[in-house]
Amino acid sequence: MGVTEDGPPPRVPDSTLADTVLERLTAAYPSAADPGQADAMRAYMKDVAPFLGLKTPVRRALSRTVEAGLPRPAEADCTAVALRCWALPEREYHYFAVDYLRRHVRRCSSDFLPVTRHLVTTVPWWDTVDLLAAHVVGPLVAADPALTAAMDRWSADDDPWLVRTALLHQLRQKERTDAERLFGHCLRQSGHPGFFVRKAIGWALREYARTHPDAVRGFLAREGDRFAPLSVREALRNIGA
Repeated sequence: MGVTEDGPPPRVPDSTLADTVLERLTAAYPSAADPGQADAMRAYMKDVAPFLGLKTPVRRALSRTVEAGLPRPAEADCTAVALRCWALPEREYHYFAVDYLRRHVRRCSSDFLPVTRHLVTTVPWWDTVDLLAAHVVGPLVAADPALTAAMDRWSADDDPWLVRTALLHQLRQKERTDAERLFGHCLRQSGHPGFFVRKAIGWALREYARTHPDAVRGFLAREGDRFAPLSVREALRNIGA
C-alpha cells in the first residue's frame, strides 16, 4: 500500500510515552524562559512564531532531563510527540520535536512521511524545514526508494517549503545521491522566483559538489543559464566555474 499524503492532518495517536514527554517538557521549558531573549529570537526568525527565549545549550540540557530514563519510542510515539509539540505555539517545542525525530527516525516507516509533510507545511520556516528535510525526510527516502515518487511530487508542488524539502532531502547522501533526480528537481524549479527555493538549489548542488565536483560543473555548464545567479553562485562557491 502506498503512502497517502493528501487529506486531513494526521491523527495524533494515543501514546503513554508522549504523555510523559509532554508533561515533562511543558514543565521544564517554561521554567527557564527568558522574555528578553524571546523577543530577540522572535525578531530574528521574522515573527514566524513566539519563543520562550531558550538558547540552544539551555534547551538541549533541558531536553536531556525530559528524556532521561524513557524508553525508545515506537513510530506511534514519534508521531504523537511531534504532532503534540507542533500544536504548541512556542518555537522551542517545535525544535524539541525535530531533535526527537532526528534521533529516532530509524524507528519510523514510510508511513511516517505524511507526518513530515504536515510538519514541513505547518508554521514553516527554514529553521525547522531544513533539519526535517536532511535528517528526517532524507533517511525515510533512503530507507524506502519508493518514496522518491513523493519527492518528485513535492518538487513540483506550489508550496515552496515542500519544494525546498525535496531539493534538500539528499543533502547527507554523498555517494548515494541520486544525481539524475537531484538535477531534475533543480531544473524543474530553475525559474522559481522565491529566495528560499533558489538558495536551496544552490545549496543542494554545492553539497553534491563535495562528492562529485565535475558533475556539478558539467551540469551548470550545460544548464546554468536557466538558473538565477544566486543558485549558480551558491553551487560553485567551493569549486569554482
